[in-house]
Amino acid sequence: MNAPLQSLIATGTKLYLDSIDPVLVAQNIEWGAVGATSNPIIVAGLLDTGRFDDAIIKLMDQGHDDSTVAWAVTDQIVQDAQNAFHSTWKKSGGDDGWVSFELDPLLEDTERNLPHNDRVEQYIDLGRKWSAGHDNRMIKVPATPAGLEAVETLAADGVTLNVTLIFSNRQYKIARDNVWSGAKRRKSLDKFKSVYSIFVSRIDQFTAKFAPQLSPEAQGLYGIVNAKRLWMANQAFWSLNKTPLKQEIIFASTGTKNPSDPAWKYVAALAGSDIQTNPPTTNDAVAKSSQTFTRQVDLMPSAALLAELDAAVSVAKMEEFLMDEGLSKFATPQKQLIAKIAEKRASLVK
Repeated sequence: MNAPLQSLIATGTKLYLDSIDPVLVAQNIEWGAVGATSNPIIVAGLLDTGRFDDAIIKLMDQGHDDSTVAWAVTDQIVQDAQNAFHSTWKKSGGDDGWVSFELDPLLEDTERNLPHNDRVEQYIDLGRKWSAGHDNRMIKVPATPAGLEAVETLAADGVTLNVTLIFSNRQYKIARDNVWSGAKRRKSLDKFKSVYSIFVSRIDQFTAKFAPQLSPEAQGLYGIVNAKRLWMANQAFWSLNKTPLKQEIIFASTGTKNPSDPAWKYVAALAGSDIQTNPPTTNDAVAKSSQTFTRQVDLMPSAALLAELDAAVSVAKMEEFLMDEGLSKFATPQKQLIAKIAEKRASLVK
């Protein structure tokens, strides 16, 4: 195992990969990764390599339209990653070894503007569909009004959930409480597993734009502080509501956006517990570094820095802005993936 990543894992961090590229999955498993996640950007990038052209041609020959082909290919690539992590899932008793499958981002497409109740129903239907028959597949649902409403029913149905696109304590609490309400309707909690994906670096991009008055010491810290606070809230809640499996925070969006920051800025700051879903470039940079990581997840900045951050940042504005931005980033890649399939159809099918 790679020494810097080994030191990270030794702090208590579970290493996940923000990719389902089979080559990268194999490499990161060697480094100690115990799970992965997918999204349309990742899938579109994989299709660009040409490695999946045969599968695409086969699906097209069966008469499927572009959207159906996109979902079928996504399903297969995610399944391949699940197979790679299945022994981890089995060995851990279901605590680790998960691969996240993102439900249709177009449900939140502002151009379609689906009614709220339709979105809720479709999240539930799609969650049931894409989770059926899978041991170690997590269903990724965004923390939008419709997504948050849908997770209670999905949790009650036995679906393992990754509630994603969380930026605030408000979103986290609704997600957690709804998932827990659903889980308690099950006959047994033995297989109940949930995770809550807290986005980190995007928050620091927000403060750079909307809180430029922050001191140099405070600028670039709020994403970390916010993530740690939500981690602490999660720890406190589940210590009072114990379950056989761990209900965890995923620290997501851990790739640095500021070129002056070291690639492992968020990796180091959040080391010590729960899950880090890191981009391949971040894990690669850590692997090539000489860093030794220590537990930092429960250590906060000084009271003066916290007071400065809290005075400068409007959490309501932050959530609203980042959700609007996030939903755009959510829907557009799925459209691009479907367009990629159309390009493949024009070039591959004679």
